[in-house]
Amino acid sequence: MTDDAPAALIDRAAVWGTGVFVVTNVVAALVKPAEWVALVVDLALFVAGTVVMLWALVVAANRSREREMTMAGIFFLQGCAPRDVQRRLLGTFAAQIVVAFAVAIAHPSSSLAFAILVPVYGIGVAGQWGARYGTFPPRKPATPRRKR
Repeated sequence: MTDDAPAALIDRAAVWGTGVFVVTNVVAALVKPAEWVALVVDLALFVAGTVVMLWALVVAANRSREREMTMAGIFFLQGCAPRDVQRRLLGTFAAQIVVAFAVAIAHPSSSLAFAILVPVYGIGVAGQWGARYGTFPPRKPATPRRKR
C-alpha cells in the first residue's frame, strides 16, 4: 500500500469496493434471492464511481494549471504512479470488468446485468489517485504567437 494516508485510503477503497462487488455478484449469480443485494451494490458503486470520477476531473483541472497532465496519466496512471499502485488500481478495475461481463453474460435478463456499470467505480478511483497524487512534469511556458 501507499505510505501517504489519503493515498492509501484510495487504494483501500478500490480493493474493498471490488471485493464487495465480486462477492455480492458471484453469490447473486448462484443464489437468486441475493440479486437485490447485488443490484444495490452495483448501483451504489456506479453512483460513487461517477461522483469520484467527476471529482477527479475537477482536481485534475485545478492541477493542470501548473502541471502537464494527460488523461492516460490521470485515469490509467500511465507514467505518473509507482508500479505497485498502478498494478493494484488497474488490477481492481480489470477484475471489475471481468466479473461484470461474466455475470451480465450469464444472467442477461436479470438485475445482474447492472453489474456492467460497476467498472466506472474502478476507473473513477484510479482517476482520483492520478489527479491527486500522480507525478506530472511542470507546465511549459506558453510560446507567444507571432502577429501577422
